[in-house]
Amino acid sequence: MANRKIGMWLYKNGGGEKIAKKIIKKLQERDIETINNLSLHNCVSQNGHILYGDIKVDKLDLFFSYNAGEQTQYQTYLYQALNRLVPMINSYDAFALSEDKFHTSFVLNNKGVPTADYKLCHRDDTAALKKIIKKWDKMVYKPTDGWGGVGLTKIESEASLDMLMPFLNQMDLRYFYVEKFIKYDNTDFRVDIVDGEFVSCYGRKASKDDWRTNVTSGGSVFMREANDEIISIAKKATKACGLDISGVDMIYDLEKEQYVVLEVNGIPAFATPEQEKIGLDFNNKKIDLIVEMIDRKTNKKKGK
Repeated sequence: MANRKIGMWLYKNGGGEKIAKKIIKKLQERDIETINNLSLHNCVSQNGHILYGDIKVDKLDLFFSYNAGEQTQYQTYLYQALNRLVPMINSYDAFALSEDKFHTSFVLNNKGVPTADYKLCHRDDTAALKKIIKKWDKMVYKPTDGWGGVGLTKIESEASLDMLMPFLNQMDLRYFYVEKFIKYDNTDFRVDIVDGEFVSCYGRKASKDDWRTNVTSGGSVFMREANDEIISIAKKATKACGLDISGVDMIYDLEKEQYVVLEVNGIPAFATPEQEKIGLDFNNKKIDLIVEMIDRKTNKKKGK
């Protein structure tokens, strides 16, 4: 019987099931048992325990949550509670930080990581938004908790801001987060970091009808090398956010002539089978680093 046991909830689409099987096999070789597909959606909490059927999840040696698309408020609520007792990849605090664009930019700025100029203001302070659009010329409204490019809106004039405001007010938002629109070549860098180590870099290019590079917004993936500066920035951003695993998105600001971090993703996808065919071959390295990290973290919990 394995002397260490972890729970894992990893996305299934885009080759996720195959990735999970590889992780489970490599953990078995290290005498670590995995309870797979352990979704907190199917758990209840009572009398100091979080239960998945008969399994006390709070007694596991580690929990590895890696599924962005199916995460619910209930799950994140239990995620926070579970992390008070069990080691996580990523920790709840790091996960929550990476899920919020304002808090991410706020932390990165204070750690010396270059980001887009941003402003957070109260929903009633439309005067501040009008002042900033005059200064910046163009800006991007971003939902602080959005992902995949959903909800991103480019605002190119005070008139377009006036048109947008009634829709935002209908959403009953308490605050608005905007970033200065950066002049760039419509491509970005996605840099994967695991346990402080560089894993991979690839690029994404916006479609001819859009400015967003996200694949879910019509962007396409292409092979791209990372230089030392890009890797250094990605590692610094990851450390600043306290993440064990991250996908750092950055672009090159043509006006300031520097790399700028746009987002730090706490659940960056593995390469899909289609992407592997074009040459993205980082999955095995990423898996090995994750397995090594799980081994170390669970050994530490056992006091070995």
